This record gives sequence, structure tokens and C-alpha cells, in this order.
Amino acid sequence: MKTIALTLTTLFAVANIHAQTVELPQTIISLNYKYIDNHETNNTPIYVKKLESEVLNYNHKDEISELYDDEYDTYSVSFHIPKGKIVAAYDKNGKIIRTIEKYNNVRLPLEVMQAVSKRFPNWAIVEDVYLVKYHYEVDTLKQEYKIKIKNDDQTIMVKTNEKGLFL
Repeated sequence: MKTIALTLTTLFAVANIHAQTVELPQTIISLNYKYIDNHETNNTPIYVKKLESEVLNYNHKDEISELYDDEYDTYSVSFHIPKGKIVAAYDKNGKIIRTIEKYNNVRLPLEVMQAVSKRFPNWAIVEDVYLVKYHYEVDTLKQEYKIKIKNDDQTIMVKTNEKGLFL
């Protein structure tokens, strides 16, 4: 009887010890978590993600003395690639205050392509510009697509948001 009670107590204690072990997923703690959260989308092109990564990983301590403006408590840094550009404003601690982003000829989201083809049948998309504005206080992105479409000899520009609603 003592052996059974001792065995059950030991099994219960071992089960509780293993139950206390919690393995946490990899967690990234960032000063710019709002920027990261707002930019996580599945249809973003790789080169856009790489440029946004450069903005997040910018080492502000190297150049802060040259770029910092006491009047606005911020400094701006431009990031360029052939297909896009980001101008980011940081505070003295490296927090992203706001960004203005512009990318040329990105793959349009399905909702945008469907909206354009529905409203303008028989028109072809010639080129597009993807504009993004972020501000930490608003905590949302303003995304806009300027799309140049053509039908025979006519060319027009249309604007939509990321959901395909015309502006």
C-alpha cells in the first residue's frame, strides 16, 4: 500500500514538474513595434520588405549628432533603392515618428486589380505608384495606389486605397 501511494505521489510530482516548463516562442522587442505591426502584410513585394527592414535596423547612434534637429526633436533619413524610397523621421532614441514611402510598379493587390478591371473593362494597367504614409500617433498606415491605365490612345490616372476603393 505504501509502495502504491509513494508511486502515485512521485508520478504526480513529476507530472507537475514537467507541466511547469513553458517554452516561449521567439519574441522581438522593438522600440518601433507599431511600425512593424502596421507593415505586416502578405502581398508586400520582397524589395519593399527589405527597404522597410533597413528603416527598422538603422543605427541612429552613428550619425545622430549630425542629423538631429533640436527644434523638432527629430531627424530624417532617406533610404533608396531603384524601385522605391522611404524618408523616415526618428526621435533622439531611434523611434520611428513618421515615414513617407513611394514604390514604382509594385504588384497590385488582388482587390485593387479587380476593382480597376470591373470599373474600367478593356483598359490595361500601364504603370503604378504605391504610396504609404505612417505616423506613430495615428497607429495606422495610409496606403494609396496611383494607377495609369490605357485604352487604345486614351490614358488616365486613377487612385485607389489598398482595398480597391477609388479615391
